[in-house]
Formats: sequence, structure tokens, C-alpha cells
Amino acid sequence: MSAMSEEQLPPRVDIIILTWNGLEDTIECLESLKSIDYPEYRITLVDNGSTDGTGETIRERFPEVNYIYSDTNLRFAGGNNLALSKTLDESFDFALLLNNDTVVEPDFLTRMVETALSDSAAGLVGAKIYYYDHPDTIWFAGGKANIKIARMRHRGIGEIDDGRFDEPCECTFLNGACLLIRCELLREIGLLDEDFFLYGEDLDFCLRAIKSGYKLYYQPQARIKHKVSRSTPALKKLQFRYRSWLLLMKKHTALCWRPLQYLNLLGEFFPLVIGFIRRKIIFAHKK
Repeated sequence: MSAMSEEQLPPRVDIIILTWNGLEDTIECLESLKSIDYPEYRITLVDNGSTDGTGETIRERFPEVNYIYSDTNLRFAGGNNLALSKTLDESFDFALLLNNDTVVEPDFLTRMVETALSDSAAGLVGAKIYYYDHPDTIWFAGGKANIKIARMRHRGIGEIDDGRFDEPCECTFLNGACLLIRCELLREIGLLDEDFFLYGEDLDFCLRAIKSGYKLYYQPQARIKHKVSRSTPALKKLQFRYRSWLLLMKKHTALCWRPLQYLNLLGEFFPLVIGFIRRKIIFAHKK
């Protein structure tokens, strides 16, 4: 994929980070962004009602950051939408959703923007994401989704990075932990759906983008590390994901697919619930 030419003005990118009582993670994320080589960007931090001193600390240590405070926790979709609506009111070409519990490589944004510019139909671009605690192990290398059978998978999850996922490719799902969005796409299909309380917003957004004729690209040269599952307890995560799947199924598929969808969801979630209960019992016996 061709890089941006020296004559071409780089598109403006609004990097949107959402936080809720995650000050230490947020500071590490912002520190890593100081080293990026992309020239035209702004960092917008949306504080979802933190009570850990986030506002005071960020204003003091990172005065260049566009800080937005919400009195209430608007969750993932609402918090990001608060920033995205302002992004669209200004002269930005792209928005980048970035989790506050991530650490980025210096060239990650340059690689993502180059990928978006290589195809005018590229509405969304995702990165290669590693586990923060195991930086040689992949968490996300593009995604596959088939909403008709209620299946979504991360390519490469849990695998050592041995080069098998080093080729850019089109995907049917990209994870919202690091997602570059063309502003033209936002104006066409709208913002994130706030009916998704937690989880599923990114898959819904990807499905809407594909239905509108846009392409989703995975760019392996854009690399970040993610502190996976640090903010949501395992059982709560399971509940939210099941709720999100029910909403996704209702929104994007016909009733005739429900029996197969429910069967697949039970096959996926039942072992997780049993495993969770077993771990609780084992832990209780050890006390």
C-alpha cells in the first residue's frame, strides 16, 4: 500500500479515548501517543464521570488534550458519541476510537491512515492488537462475523505472532479497541448505537458500514498492546455480551434464523458459565 506523498496534506485525525476511573491506564496510553509519527491529529479524552482525579491530573499533565467531562457514565457508545459529534462539527477527516488501556507503537496511526487512503471505499481500518501482559501473543488480527448464525471471531487470538497474520486483508468485523473511522462514513450511517449498553457496538457499526457499501481493512503493521478485560468482571461481561447478541440478532436478521442463533449462543456461553461456576467453587474451597 502506498504511503502518503510529501505533497499531500495528511488527513486530520481526532483520536478519541474514553475513560472511567482508569487514570493510571489513561496516563500510560497518553504517554505512548506522544511518540507517534503522524503529524495531523488531536487527542480528545472523554471522561465518563470519573471520581479518581482524572480531570485534574489530565489538565495538569496533558494540557494539549481536548478534555470532555460527562456528569454521568455514558458507557462506550454514548461517551464516544459525545466526542464524535464534535469531531463531525470540525474539519476532521478521520476519527480514531482508542481504548484507554492500550499502548501504541509510534507508526500505528500512519499505517492505518495509509490503508484508508489506499481505497476510497475503506470506511474502517483496524490494527493488530497484542496482549499487554504477553506482547508476543495476538489478541486481534482482524475479525470474522456471521450475524445470521450469531458467530464472531478474532483471528489469531491467543496465538504467538509467527508471521501468519502479517498480510493486510478485508474483514467482516473490526474491534472497537482501536478503530479508524472515515468521517464521511459517520455522516452517512450515523454514530454508534447507544442501545448497546456494553459490547456489540463495534460489531453493529461494522455491519452497518458493510450494508452501506464500505470496506473494512485489517492493517498488521499498525500495532498496539491492550490490557484486556481490566475493567469488567467476567460474569458481568458474559451478561452484557449475551444481551448484545440478542439486540444484534433482532436488529440485523430475520426471525427464521433464531433457532440456529440460539443454539450457537448456548453452545458458546454454556461452557463459559459452567467454567465460571467451577472456578468460584474451587476458590471457595481454598479459603
